[in-house]
Amino acid sequence: MVLGTIKEKLAKVKNKLGIANLISKGTILSDSFWEELEELLIQGDVGIDYSEDLVREVKDRTKREKIQTQEEVKEILKEVLREKLGRVEGMGKDLLATENKSLVVLVGVNGTGKTTTAAKLARLAKGRGKRPILVAADTFRAAATEQLKTWGERLNIKVIAREPGSDPASVVFDAIKSADAGGGDFLVVDTAGRIHTKKNLMDELGKVIRVAYKETPGWEKNVLLVLDAVTGQNGLLQAKTFGEALDLTGVILTKYDNTAKGGILLAIAEQLNIPIYYVGLGEGSEDLVPFSVDEFINGLLE
Repeated sequence: MVLGTIKEKLAKVKNKLGIANLISKGTILSDSFWEELEELLIQGDVGIDYSEDLVREVKDRTKREKIQTQEEVKEILKEVLREKLGRVEGMGKDLLATENKSLVVLVGVNGTGKTTTAAKLARLAKGRGKRPILVAADTFRAAATEQLKTWGERLNIKVIAREPGSDPASVVFDAIKSADAGGGDFLVVDTAGRIHTKKNLMDELGKVIRVAYKETPGWEKNVLLVLDAVTGQNGLLQAKTFGEALDLTGVILTKYDNTAKGGILLAIAEQLNIPIYYVGLGEGSEDLVPFSVDEFINGLLE
């Protein structure tokens, strides 16, 4: 069972957007109220242009509907955010709902928590009756393979690995053959961290994904970008660059409990039209939860 929801976790975090505190100050919809609302959104990593557009849309709707209280403005803001996030196809998609075999490749820069996220996702799959396999395709760091093996032992989940320096594509190939032989049905591939501005490294990652896709006809396939929520607007740049180089299907936002600003999530959805699938809300193996639009909005603004 997942311990805690997005809303419950966010309720414990002090440095949220601060909109709830702003709205609790009073009922007057003054110019300073709208200016402070926009400032809070910008500080929350929503981005300047998107913050301006968001406040303008909420303000216009407030006038049309003759809204007079700040509490009602909060409800309008919820509606606008719900509409924007809801327009992104696949938002909050349940990767475990399929009965087909599944391949999930995790990509991202160093330090975003890909290895831990791989273990958490495999744990979720196992809890849903899947037979997950963890694939140690980060062959550049021996520590990453050992970390994944440790997770595998702790969670009693099979790990496919090779010696350090091996071709990452060959490790993925081994894992696919193991699954085909009846060893599993949900592969989670942990790849080496890439500097998103280094074309040669991104090309190599593309090769790993091409090999994996070629060997898995009929499987559900996803390439998920693992982003550290604390990086703020730099995370948006990472998402843009990885999205240009790879066919990303979704995002997992990690360390969200450390920031809870939420703006980067809104910016990715609005500007890149990439869905958020999961959110990391702690260091425990159970602290990866499916993204819920309603829980996210309510937790952010209440």
